[in-house]
Amino acid sequence: MMQLIRIELYKIFRRPRTYISFAIIAAIALLIELAMYADGETFIGFVTQNATEGFTLGGKLINGYLITFIILQMLLVHIPLLVALVAADAVAGEASLGTLRLLLSKPISRSQLILSKYAASIIYSLALLLWLALIGLASSLFLFGPGDLINLKSDTVIILLANDVLWRYCAAFAFAALAMTTVSALALLLSVLADNAIGPIIGTMGIIIVLTIITNLDLPVFNAIKPALLTSHLLAWKGFFSEPVPARAIAHSCLILTAYAGGFTGLAIILFKRKDIQS
Repeated sequence: MMQLIRIELYKIFRRPRTYISFAIIAAIALLIELAMYADGETFIGFVTQNATEGFTLGGKLINGYLITFIILQMLLVHIPLLVALVAADAVAGEASLGTLRLLLSKPISRSQLILSKYAASIIYSLALLLWLALIGLASSLFLFGPGDLINLKSDTVIILLANDVLWRYCAAFAFAALAMTTVSALALLLSVLADNAIGPIIGTMGIIIVLTIITNLDLPVFNAIKPALLTSHLLAWKGFFSEPVPARAIAHSCLILTAYAGGFTGLAIILFKRKDIQS
């Protein structure tokens, strides 16, 4: 099994397009850091002018923890789309190249093949998140230094002390890893159903976008289904930056995402076993 995973990882990381996602993350993160370095005080003043009316915030407001939070707010919404570029290509890409039938002629089961491709997609997703942690958190702390984190919500201002922030980022990245594991499973399922990678990639992106819109629409007609939607739980990492941390809600989201990941993967294995491979 480990040999299969290594082979799948080699296939993923030998393609130049794999590194486009890393370049996009680096470009966006560095652009935000540069903008905040050049004119961060103006931005913070504009954002906090209504929330802090009647009192003044002191201390070092522009710091690495705040910059990282801004980067995460912008990027973790879009990373599922980057994950889909690889995971959705796992099976359909082999079919379009005409190598899937040859691959199945080897002494490996279809279940092993799917699980190895899924494991490789998860490792790729983790690599993306580690890169985000390096280019976002590490570089922001290097450029701006640590400090208290201000989390502005619609009706409250949450100030997290500098010595109480780092563990929250570690927990948020761990939760994001679970979320990306679930997205990888969805993309892999769609990949099993297609013979060309374009369809599963667009399909995964389309599902995520449509469900995100439904999640964010404040309409009573969607209230009954929102708790069960995948996208209602993908961004539960934000709860780690609340005070107190809604541990029960985050644990519930973890269970929902795990159930989705297991369901998508199990269904992908069942469908792949029944798939008539002609390419």
